[in-house]
Amino acid sequence: MINKRKIKYSVRKSLYGYGFILLWFSGTVIFFLIPLVKSLIYSFSEVSIDSGKTVVKYIGFEKYMKVLTEDEKYTEYLTDMIIETLWKTPVIIIFSLFTAMILNQKFKGRTFARAVFFLPVIIVTGTAYRIISGNNDVSDFSTVFTTDFTGDFLEFMGFYGAGDKINDFVSAIADNIYGIVWNSGIQILLFLSALQNIPASVREASLIDGATTWEFFWKITVPYIKPFIVANIVFTIIDTFTNPLNKVMERVSVMRNQWAFGEASAMAWIYFIIIMSVTALTVILSNKRSD
Repeated sequence: MINKRKIKYSVRKSLYGYGFILLWFSGTVIFFLIPLVKSLIYSFSEVSIDSGKTVVKYIGFEKYMKVLTEDEKYTEYLTDMIIETLWKTPVIIIFSLFTAMILNQKFKGRTFARAVFFLPVIIVTGTAYRIISGNNDVSDFSTVFTTDFTGDFLEFMGFYGAGDKINDFVSAIADNIYGIVWNSGIQILLFLSALQNIPASVREASLIDGATTWEFFWKITVPYIKPFIVANIVFTIIDTFTNPLNKVMERVSVMRNQWAFGEASAMAWIYFIIIMSVTALTVILSNKRSD
């Protein structure tokens, strides 16, 4: 046995730390890094099973070209997913901020209301979401938008030809209301913590200066929570793209189950590059606006 008295305290402290992270590090290498490297190799190869062994033959970018030019389902699902992310992200951010501002107010049952909105974060499984969304038909909720009321109102206001597009957009939000609420728990929590960090003295000073609620929101609230807005946008983009229920992820799983490891890996890496590109572009644009 090692005599602890012969080991310096700083060394023992470091060994304890390494011991705690050893299990995490081993799991990361075995279950993440090794499969990640293998999938990258498979995406540039023709993979086959011969006599119980995996045969990998390098073929370059053929798999990438194949999934982009020949697999119509993958390109269709990919396009739909990008469009869905573009409209769902701002909707979730606005809904989360609006809900957080309400939950930040003092009212009876505030703790229960916060728990209800945070519940999806605790029950964060695709199976639970399927059960909840599958047993509740939102068609009755969205039928109010199937009429041309919006179009008639816009034409009355002098905006012609915009009614159908707005009806389609509102109907899409109504049809996905469960998904929007379900995917807003973390964002609401971050916005709520940001709102609670606004000093009470700032609010009192703004009231003394005669600032309205609208002015307080744009000139004080928004600057305080701006870093959280960027963080929530990035989180929402990644969370929407990586939702296991989306069709792109399902298509990758189908190709993998059909033993088409090269095609599945190429699909996954194309999807990964798109996610990283959109995320990086969002961060760059946000930093430029902040400057």
